[in-house]
Amino acid sequence: MDLKNNFHKKVLSNGMTILFEKRAVPVVSVAFAVRYGGVNEDVSEKGIAHFIEHMLYKGTPTRNSKKIAEEIEKNGGELNGFTSEVLTAYWCKMPSQKLNIALGVLGDMIRNPLFDEKELEKERQVIFEEIKMYKDNPRMYVFKGIQKNLFTGTMGMNLAGTFDTMNLIDREKILKKFKEIYTPNNMILVVVGDADFDVIVDYVEENFIDGKKNIVSKQKFDFKNSEQIEERGEIDQANLVFAYHVPTADDDKSDAAVVLNTLLADGMSSRLFVEIREKRNLAYAVKGGSEIAKQFAYNIVYVGTMKENVEQVKELILKEFEDVAKNLEEDELNSVKEQMIGQWQIGMEDSQTQLVGLLMEEINGKAENYYDYEKKIRAVNLENVKNLAKTATEKFSFYALVPKE
Repeated sequence: MDLKNNFHKKVLSNGMTILFEKRAVPVVSVAFAVRYGGVNEDVSEKGIAHFIEHMLYKGTPTRNSKKIAEEIEKNGGELNGFTSEVLTAYWCKMPSQKLNIALGVLGDMIRNPLFDEKELEKERQVIFEEIKMYKDNPRMYVFKGIQKNLFTGTMGMNLAGTFDTMNLIDREKILKKFKEIYTPNNMILVVVGDADFDVIVDYVEENFIDGKKNIVSKQKFDFKNSEQIEERGEIDQANLVFAYHVPTADDDKSDAAVVLNTLLADGMSSRLFVEIREKRNLAYAVKGGSEIAKQFAYNIVYVGTMKENVEQVKELILKEFEDVAKNLEEDELNSVKEQMIGQWQIGMEDSQTQLVGLLMEEINGKAENYYDYEKKIRAVNLENVKNLAKTATEKFSFYALVPKE
C-alpha cells in the first residue's frame, strides 16, 4: 500500500494546518501541536513552553485534570504530550470510533486552559522535581549537558528551564505567552488512522474560528564546540557524549548526517558498538542519535563506561570516524541504507510513530516529504558521508560526567 496516496493536507483560512493519513486499522492517533519550543524561548523565560504544556493538562472550565484523563483512558485511549526544541504537542491514541472524544478533549485543552493559580504553583514544584530527576540520572544529564558545549544562548540551556527561570515565570507571563503563540496559524493538527478527513476539517472550522495571527519569536544563538569533564560523587560509571554539528534540515546533506549516525552508532551491528562493546568490552550502552531541525542540527554518540576508559573510548570514536572518512565503500553504505529503510518501514506500522514523523517533517518543511524517505536515503552520496565524518574529527564537542575519587 502506498500510504502517500492516503495522505491529505489542508491549510485553513484561520492558518491552522491539518495533516491526515487514512488507515484501515480501527485505531486513530491525534495530536495538536504548536510551533513553539525551546529554540524560541528567551534565556530569561527558559522553560515556559514546557511549563505551559504541563498546565494544559490541569483543567478547563468544563474539565478538571481528572476528567481530562478519564475521558481518554476510560474509552481505551492513551494520553500524553511533549515539548521539544521546535514544538509543543498534545496527543492521544484512541479506538477510531472515539475520534470525536479525542478531538473534543485535546481541543478543549488547547483552547480553554484555566491556568489556575494554585495548580500553577503546584505544577511548578513538579517541574522542579523533573529538573532534579534529569540531574540525578547521569545518562539524561549528559544528553542535556552536551548542548552547553554545542550552543550559546537558549539552545545551551535545559529545555525544562532552571530553578531561577522557573521562579520568574508567573501566571501573568504564562497567560501572555499562551495568547501570543496558541493561535490557529501556529497550530498543526495531525490525525493518523481510520477517520474521515472532512469530519476533521469540519471540527476545526467550527471550533477554531479565531483568525488572529501571531508570529512566533526567533532567538539568536551561536554554534560552538567545546569539551568538558565533570566529576560527581556517588556514581559508579562514567557517562560521555561525543557530538558534532551537521547540516540542517533545509540542506540536502542532512540525510547524509542521519546515515552517518546509523553507520556508526545505531544498533548492535554499528561500527562503534562492535568496536567499543563487542571487541573490547568497554561499555554496555553504545548509542547514537540525530537532532535535525531548520535552525540547528547535530549528531551524538553516547557511551557508558569506567572512568579510566573515558580517553580510550574517545580515541576509539575518533578513530572510527577517521576510518569512515578514509575507507568507507559503497557496499557498506548501501547496507546501512537498507537497514534505515527497513527500520522506517517497520516504524510506519505504528500510527503514533507515523504521526510524529509527519509532524516533524511539517515543522522542517513539508509533511508530504516524509513519504519520500526511501528515495532520499538511497540518494545519499558516499563522498558526502565521508566528508561529514572527516569534519566530525576536526570540529566536535565532548561532555563527560565521571565518578569523583
